[in-house]
Amino acid sequence: MKNIYSKLLLIILSVLAVGCQDDDTLSHTNVSAVATLYAPENNKFFDLGATGGSAVFEWEGAKAEDNGVVLYDVIFDRENGDFSKPLYVMPSDGKGFQPTLNLSYTQLNKIAEMAGIEREAIGKLKWTVYSSKGLNIQKSAVSGIIEVKRPAGFPMPDQLFITGSGSEGGDAIADAVPCKKTGASTYEIYTKLKAGQYKFITRKSGTPETYFIEDGKLKEDGVTTYSGADKIYRIKIDFSVGSTTITEIKKVEIWFAPTAEYLFEYTYAGKGIWKADNKPIVFKQESWGRDERYKFKFTVDGGEEWFGSVNKDNNRPNADSPASYWYMVLADSDRWNFSFKFDGAVDNKNVNAVIDFSASATPYTHSFTVL
Repeated sequence: MKNIYSKLLLIILSVLAVGCQDDDTLSHTNVSAVATLYAPENNKFFDLGATGGSAVFEWEGAKAEDNGVVLYDVIFDRENGDFSKPLYVMPSDGKGFQPTLNLSYTQLNKIAEMAGIEREAIGKLKWTVYSSKGLNIQKSAVSGIIEVKRPAGFPMPDQLFITGSGSEGGDAIADAVPCKKTGASTYEIYTKLKAGQYKFITRKSGTPETYFIEDGKLKEDGVTTYSGADKIYRIKIDFSVGSTTITEIKKVEIWFAPTAEYLFEYTYAGKGIWKADNKPIVFKQESWGRDERYKFKFTVDGGEEWFGSVNKDNNRPNADSPASYWYMVLADSDRWNFSFKFDGAVDNKNVNAVIDFSASATPYTHSFTVL
């Protein structure tokens, strides 16, 4: 019996020792609040429309009772907020271990939107820092103010379509014509506009976000009225700054370098595609052989644009040539450099020619079919 009591006493003492150890560990979770904010200086102004910009937040490190590491969160609120219902909380650099935070203008723009600051408007945000270790969280008694100007831009959609009575697809959403994504924040489309209204939508089902163009700027929830004659345009949209560029495509021709002449003009067939049917191709006889080099000229508002090969010089293609041989990229007007070469099978034949600048062409390309 005595042995049993001895064992029970040892067990009780062990439990008490562990409990004391746990209490001791918990006491070492104490951490001080951040006392000083270093940067940015109070009321510092940030123009969030600057491409690739960022803001650096920096503060004096807090102290942990056990001299261990401290975790930080940066808290954002409206100018008159008290952080009880913060707009945004983000760990500091180094997954919360560093007394700094490098925040991109894109992220700051999202926070400004949460604060109710309108696009192209100037407003203020309030920020502070929480320090913590374990469950012990301390809010700094000091806070800072930054002033921001929001850009005119919008979040980049995963898809974009043009629709409306003035568009090629008409009013039916199911027939909306897709735009081509050309960059991290940009779309473009080669399309015909006719008298009527048009707008851009982000999907063909549900309730899509809608955009329209007004005075060269991208706007939300409206339509653009087009009242001119039917014309072919390239429409470029940059969602990051809410800008648009509309360029009329007046003529598309194929340039034959050996004779410095245009072989023929293409006709717009719809949805970013041009065609020229039953056209003769005859190479030029030179002392060294038959020359077959060519490129393309687009006559546009204010001048011309040349499209050529991705290669400065080329061999004749054949049935085994990669699809990339036919890719069309912007080039200069040099008579020879970045020219394509016809397949030898085309010489003295008639062809159906196609230029494909549709959204599904990745990238833009062209082809010839021998008749």
